[in-house]
Amino acid sequence: MSRPWRQGWDVKAPGAKRASAHTDTQQQAADRAKQIVSNDGGGEVRIHGRAGRIRDSNTVPRGNDPYPPRG
Repeated sequence: MSRPWRQGWDVKAPGAKRASAHTDTQQQAADRAKQIVSNDGGGEVRIHGRAGRIRDSNTVPRGNDPYPPRG
């Protein structure tokens, strides 16, 4: 989900053309990616190194939505 950019790191959803966020450090990108995935119902966050290879992967649980959908 987070990939290196010219300077800093992009947070992108799989298959997305545009970044959801851009940060200065990889740690900030990973934290932001986990927050986005948690808010979106949970899922997998993959952290890529500078060469583009996956270097870490985390499963993120669903966040605490104060207004969960009914049904």
